[in-house]
Amino acid sequence: MANSLVGIFRVKELRERIVYTILLLLVFRIGAVLPIPGINVQALTDYFLSQQNTGNPIVDYLDFFAGGAFSNFSVFMLGIMPYISMSIIMQLLIIVFPSLKKISQEEGGRKKIQSYQRMGTVVVCLIQSFAITRYAQGISREVADFFTIQNFLFFSILAMLTVTTGTMFLMWLGEQITRRGIGNGISLLIFAGIVARLPQALWELGGRVVNGTLNPVFVAVVFIMFVAVVALVVFEQQGQRKISVHYAKRIVGRRMYGAQNTYIPFKINPSGVIPVIFASSILTFPLQIAQTIGQNVAWLAAVSRALSPQGWLYNILYVLLIVFFAYFYTQVSLNPIEIAKNIRENGGSIPGIRTDRIEEYLTKILNRIVLPGSIYLAFIAVIPTFIQWAFKFPSSISYLMGGTSLLILVGVDLDTMSQVESLLKMHHHEGLTKKGRLRGRNL
Repeated sequence: MANSLVGIFRVKELRERIVYTILLLLVFRIGAVLPIPGINVQALTDYFLSQQNTGNPIVDYLDFFAGGAFSNFSVFMLGIMPYISMSIIMQLLIIVFPSLKKISQEEGGRKKIQSYQRMGTVVVCLIQSFAITRYAQGISREVADFFTIQNFLFFSILAMLTVTTGTMFLMWLGEQITRRGIGNGISLLIFAGIVARLPQALWELGGRVVNGTLNPVFVAVVFIMFVAVVALVVFEQQGQRKISVHYAKRIVGRRMYGAQNTYIPFKINPSGVIPVIFASSILTFPLQIAQTIGQNVAWLAAVSRALSPQGWLYNILYVLLIVFFAYFYTQVSLNPIEIAKNIRENGGSIPGIRTDRIEEYLTKILNRIVLPGSIYLAFIAVIPTFIQWAFKFPSSISYLMGGTSLLILVGVDLDTMSQVESLLKMHHHEGLTKKGRLRGRNL
């Protein structure tokens, strides 16, 4: 393993990519502590210190995935989540509207879709940044001299433009990391935000153990649970069902292509972390609006209380939405009809399955895979709530024990390792793992 790590820095291209990625991630972390204009930093710090034990669950959730940028009211306080939400919405719109699907399949259509996605991200940022200004106004009623700009309208416009620009800049950073760095840039930005919370979370956990707030036995039990869940997530992320496909001999032009055997790898969880992100986005958005203006509207305040992330209603809806979106996204991203059509057009067949029943067979396999995969996703997603309820852990620790954060950490780590493996193989170096490759598990 040590020789493999040394080999990484011997390859010039890989070394440059890693250094470039680290530098851009440092830029992201610096921006996460730069406050937007018009905020009294000392008053802001005092307010969140006073809210540590009675904090807002939604604020804690947003702050966690922004790497602390939300509680700092920084230029990157929205993080990259508006872009991710818009990308998921755009993918669904392409499926729902044939005109958008036709555009995406045309020459240069991908760039058009990306431009629509960027414009949609700006709209989402403006809506969420407006909600943030209302949230800041609510804080100003409790904290004197919270604003350094007395004109609230001017502050709102300035804050909305600053935060929206910050998110668009993060999009650019992510694209640069993907292009010139190592790994998926957008995923690495979220990864960096979550990892940045680790030292503070561990410090808070140690402090609670020392002062007797948390039982050391509970901490040991939760740590064992965490190790077990990580192992299960790795197994689930790499698990595959391989469908054998045989191709007969065929003639294309003047060339004859011989028979070959291959397989279609169906993952246990084909949709990845998307169902969790989309389900949380759907539940978080109305909750954020309800908490922003719910103080003056009775029914919105009731909605805010009912949809608390620690409440039973929120978690039931969360699980149902995860299962629903796992099925929905899998069916549209891995369309059995299109897969079967491609197999037939290339002279392929699945052993033991009639050609006219390939669609039915693939649909049956996908349904059998997606059900346990979606239930497993839902189980991982509600672990933080269980840890908070059963062991009285702070949210900063419980969010690390499961849910979207753990799936992102494991998924991004495996993806980045795979890319490093590929680059090392190109330069004839031994990989990071045994025999120089990451293997999917055949189930």
